[in-house]
Amino acid sequence: MVEVADSLIEVDRLNRLAGIVILAGGASKRMGTPKAELILPTGERLLDYHVRQALELSTVMMSNIPIMIADNGRNFTVNHDLIEKNPQSSIFYITDYLSSNDNKQIETGGALVAIESALQSLKILANAPELTEMPDIRSSWLLVISCDSLIPVTNLWQKLQPYMAQATDKSVTCLTDDSHLYPLLAVYRLSIEPELKHYIDNGQRQVMKFIKPIVQPVPFAKAWQDLTNFNTPKDFARACLALDDL
Repeated sequence: MVEVADSLIEVDRLNRLAGIVILAGGASKRMGTPKAELILPTGERLLDYHVRQALELSTVMMSNIPIMIADNGRNFTVNHDLIEKNPQSSIFYITDYLSSNDNKQIETGGALVAIESALQSLKILANAPELTEMPDIRSSWLLVISCDSLIPVTNLWQKLQPYMAQATDKSVTCLTDDSHLYPLLAVYRLSIEPELKHYIDNGQRQVMKFIKPIVQPVPFAKAWQDLTNFNTPKDFARACLALDDL
């Protein structure tokens, strides 16, 4: 555990983890219930699972990493025990970014509006006067994890880090399998925020179209593929079995 912590901290000096956003606002129509509210075989809710994993990563890295929950106004709660056990942690909810071309809050804006809101929140925090060390947004990243995945946050960060260091000309690093990119299991460089804002303000919402020119794909094993992209109860059951084998 000490070696893992040391390696994470060392790389983080060059590629700083500025924050984590948990995407929990999907409609989940095929699932029949919000994915954030799904119950794991251990009895833990899915949202609490991701928050706990994010807190563990923050502890390992010895840093109070902001943990943002983007639930599209669904008001999902976090297990109070998690907050009590981590009183110094920074967990807060964010609302989806409201485009200047929209007259009301976007209800089906998709993941990009949540990511834009998270990037804006981190830029505000970075410029807070009480911070003595201003993070360089050019080398700072937002870790994105969606509620249709059971990949542990620490494992995801460890997997993406080496590729982030190599991809100096890329602003998004995400998982990929033989046929799909997973842009909601990814890191986004903070400096991309104005470009993403412009994209959304021009009425665009397609994630793939936005990331294609700037993405560094990171291949992952089939064991992880079974942990992701669950949209039905059957898919979720499969993912829970894969988690047991991780």
